[in-house]
Amino acid sequence: MPDILAPFLGTITEVCIVTPDHRKTMDGLLRLGIGPFQVFDFTPTTVSTRRFRGQVGDFELKVCFAKQGDLTFEIMQPVGGRSLMREWLDERNNKEGVQHLAFDCNNISMSERKREMQARGFEPAMEGVWQGRKGTCTFCFFDTEMSAGTVFESIEFSDDWEDPDHEWYPQAP
Repeated sequence: MPDILAPFLGTITEVCIVTPDHRKTMDGLLRLGIGPFQVFDFTPTTVSTRRFRGQVGDFELKVCFAKQGDLTFEIMQPVGGRSLMREWLDERNNKEGVQHLAFDCNNISMSERKREMQARGFEPAMEGVWQGRKGTCTFCFFDTEMSAGTVFESIEFSDDWEDPDHEWYPQAP
């Protein structure tokens, strides 16, 4: 029986649905009272330092966010390159569903989060630095799916973060 290690994941901050059609998924969540959504493009221009499975990454994603209390609902649609999201859809015949959860790791630095996850046997699987209007958001998805049944992500916003340009769906609040 394995030892129970000290907890460090903190609070779940985000639930992500991966989908082949972000508009369809947003429409379904809107019917449940979740929304409106901020819609962003993750491209080489908006996300620097992209990495995928230890190599330079080429992923491009449509990413949508809606706040529901303290929880963020995220929708991700892969639109190009190699990504965990594309792999996930390919394994499920393009069926959408919850693909990952994000944790705040009690707000320790991203480098400490990575060290702690690696010490527990979980390597970064996909990561990048999203550029805001001001500041950055560093994100890292860890290779936890085989052990935990889903992917765990951690996100770190710089103190000066301001959302980059985006559209609202169906309209701004």
